[in-house]
Amino acid sequence: MKKIIIIDDEPLARSHIKSCLEKYTEFTVVAECADGFEGIKKIQELKPDLIFLDIQMPRINGFEMLELLEEKPAVIFTTAFDEYALKAFEENAVDYLLKPFGEGRFDKAMLKVSQHAVTLDKLEQSYGKTVDESQRVVVKHQGEIRIIPADQISYIEAWDDYVKIHSGDQVFVKKKTMAFYEKSLGEKQFVRCHRSFLVNVSHISALDHHGGDNTELRLRSGFHLPVSRQGYVRLKEILGL
Repeated sequence: MKKIIIIDDEPLARSHIKSCLEKYTEFTVVAECADGFEGIKKIQELKPDLIFLDIQMPRINGFEMLELLEEKPAVIFTTAFDEYALKAFEENAVDYLLKPFGEGRFDKAMLKVSQHAVTLDKLEQSYGKTVDESQRVVVKHQGEIRIIPADQISYIEAWDDYVKIHSGDQVFVKKKTMAFYEKSLGEKQFVRCHRSFLVNVSHISALDHHGGDNTELRLRSGFHLPVSRQGYVRLKEILGL
């Protein structure tokens, strides 16, 4: 028997999915969750083969929830917003159901599950973004899920296959690329001042140019960051210098 978890903040949406699943006797619904945090706990506990996942939910959205999972089950996204379709397929979703969907459309999604047995791949290759992702970063830190507002991040530092996210006196490590955050956080708020550093413009205290290629940034926190030649050009443009 294959296990399914339904994650959606709308009770009627969960009931509709369960109704559509009644004829699929090889599957059993082992849990229903109303938000992403509850979904993470149940997925880790029950190890489902497939999840039905809403995208827009309170606290964290569906994409952010998946990002926090180390082992990802197959997923069928369910949402009322068609602008997320591209990102859903970039993340190797089995299918994408646009609410309200009928039983015929649901059956097509289940056929894909049986034909391909698709599982989610790493999300690092996804270059789409939701509105919320430009305003916050979700991390796991010391066993807790932390949501860091973008305006509280002073800079992001490349660190091998990871990045270090600096916020106040805390540092969070995340398995993402600098290019991902350069794209998702927005070039007007965060600028690539150096190949290894992405800086929050609002945290800059001064830009010190000592001649030639010798330039550095001073942040309000007191940290100093190197600035490349291209970074200097971008910073001058953004800062209006």
